[in-house]
Amino acid sequence: MRKFLVILDDSRECLNAMRFAAMRAAHSSGGVAILSIIPPEEFNHWIGVGDIMRSEARERIEAHFEVFAKWMRDRQNIEPELIIREGEPFEQILGLIREDSDIGVLVLGAAAGKSGPGPLVSHMSRNAASLPVPITIVPEDLSKERLEAIT
Repeated sequence: MRKFLVILDDSRECLNAMRFAAMRAAHSSGGVAILSIIPPEEFNHWIGVGDIMRSEARERIEAHFEVFAKWMRDRQNIEPELIIREGEPFEQILGLIREDSDIGVLVLGAAAGKSGPGPLVSHMSRNAASLPVPITIVPEDLSKERLEAIT
């Protein structure tokens, strides 16, 4: 089964990327893998404090994931898979794509502000030629109706 890999973070554009991935998966009998990456700099503290922060970060990610997972289950009949990794985002995304041969498309949300689409979209776009899968970039300000029409 082909999976759509989407990145879970705290950005506003993440919402449309999640919607797109779930709708495409539902229409193509695919699946959704949701990757959340904890940057390494979040834990540069004493060992005990770093462990507590890591645990709290995972709890926040799981709670955030459940919101999207419930919508995917209820509206699209998709059971998403959550993957949590620690490290540099580009390395973790590329590593997961190489490890999981079912991942067929990377779905990223692009910010609509004047500051550009976001650091992850910019970085991944510059390095698109080295990725083993295509990238779909979903604009943040795309309406639900337009998303439904194109998926």
